[in-house]
Amino acid sequence: MIEKLRLTTRIVIDQDEALDFYTEKLGLKKKADETFGPDDQHWVTVAAEKDDTVEIVLEPLDWFEGEEAERRSEMIGEQPALAFTVDNCQSTYETLRERGVEFTSEPTEQPYGIEAVAIDLYGNGIVLVEHPSGTETS
Repeated sequence: MIEKLRLTTRIVIDQDEALDFYTEKLGLKKKADETFGPDDQHWVTVAAEKDDTVEIVLEPLDWFEGEEAERRSEMIGEQPALAFTVDNCQSTYETLRERGVEFTSEPTEQPYGIEAVAIDLYGNGIVLVEHPSGTETS
């Protein structure tokens, strides 16, 4: 049986630029930066500071060739949103805006809590959710 989500990927154009965005602007931490393969590619992952059990692989487009590269290129800006739990959505929103993160919506009340939506360097959604006390599921 499936027990737990471990990794997800984010296709990026420039791995270093994406690493800077996800660590310096969003405040995630770098978990891994391992060199592999004949071309010295880098396996780079980032994760939330408080709960790093799910990592995001920053997968550069130049890892792929031909039709696969073309297909993945078309996915940039269209990848599923990443949702993060935050303690205080308004405060996090303000901090990230000050760091230059672009938002498509301000914090708003939703049935499941307070939500704000940002985009990454390539237009992919990043959702911040503050759950009402005691309602977050693990």
